Amino acid sequence: MNRTILHVDMDAFFAAVEQRDNPELRGRPVIVGSDPKQGKGRGIVATCSYEARRLGVHSAQPISRAWRLCPQGVYLRPDMERYARASERIMALLLEFTDLVEQVSVDEAFLDVSGCRRLFGGGEEIAGKVKARILQAQRLTASVGVASNKFVAKVASDLRKPDGLVVVEPGTEREFLNPLPIGRLWGVGSKTEKALHMMGIERIGQLAVFDRAALIRRFGASSDHLWRLAQGLDERPVLPEEGYQSIGHELTFEEDTLDAARLHATLLGLTEKVSRRLRAHGVRCRTITVKLRESDFSTFTRRTTMTKAADTTEAMFPVAERLLRGLARKGKAVRLIGIYASHLQAVSGAGQLDLFDEGQNRNRKLAGAVDDIARRYGSGAITRGSLVPSMKKRS
Repeated sequence: MNRTILHVDMDAFFAAVEQRDNPELRGRPVIVGSDPKQGKGRGIVATCSYEARRLGVHSAQPISRAWRLCPQGVYLRPDMERYARASERIMALLLEFTDLVEQVSVDEAFLDVSGCRRLFGGGEEIAGKVKARILQAQRLTASVGVASNKFVAKVASDLRKPDGLVVVEPGTEREFLNPLPIGRLWGVGSKTEKALHMMGIERIGQLAVFDRAALIRRFGASSDHLWRLAQGLDERPVLPEEGYQSIGHELTFEEDTLDAARLHATLLGLTEKVSRRLRAHGVRCRTITVKLRESDFSTFTRRTTMTKAADTTEAMFPVAERLLRGLARKGKAVRLIGIYASHLQAVSGAGQLDLFDEGQNRNRKLAGAVDDIARRYGSGAITRGSLVPSMKKRS
């Protein structure tokens, strides 16, 4: 039986949430990734509204560049907790259609609706219902791709944004992919794309007819996966248990810093945000990664896997702090610091408490109480005392 796979991708998600929650922002270019100093920050664009995109602003662009292109834009710091709450509600809506939902980031997911076509109709009809349900419940638009596999569905969802719906009928995958740029293939980064261009391969269809053995000789055995994708072949199932690959936060300092105390406090604050998001999503992490970028843009990461999965700052920060000590180089100013939690595991109701670790249980109960306060009064209503001096210093 042909599978019916949907890829649901929210449109300009962070900016759309901001515009939804603040009517004054609707119709205006909104750039998420900086503070209200508008263009004086040194971060990058996390996402932006389509009004800003029409002016040349795009994700991963330096804020300074975005400001030159769009000085009239509204520049906002990301509110990841608010976006995570919106994401949770959207994913819950997707589960109304099928229990085979694989969330791959805060704003996108795959659905396998093969088994519910009798209940909800064909792939295009289900996609329309999904879009309508999200719009009705969350006042946000999504673009959806429908295909017989994950790769083609993902490519399809990106073709007619925003609020798009693209259906690739079974058997037409090659025809659909052939004219598209080679860079749309999963696994083709900038270096591989450049190498393929030098070989005269600029479209997916050109790779699809390229000699398979020659491709493997040039790029290694892993390139066989690219060749299969170019054929429109992708047998990977939708795996609900995989969920997020990682949850993380990072911060770009307005001025490069050598201040170890500031790095320590910033990492603590970022760890607090990550742990709160872990609890919001009902997951714990086994692996912690710390990222450091120096003033010359040299970037370093260190990671470690813990013996016990964690979802509290008390358990995660000592690990992150050790990694930071291993990364920080004497005399090297730091431009950016970040922390990521991965190797995530769902927390069942019965597994919430650890019978043999009363300290962790107390920390989780305290964290739960703090989460309740933050949900009720906002994320700024309560913070760690150790963060107050550094926050005042930055203000």
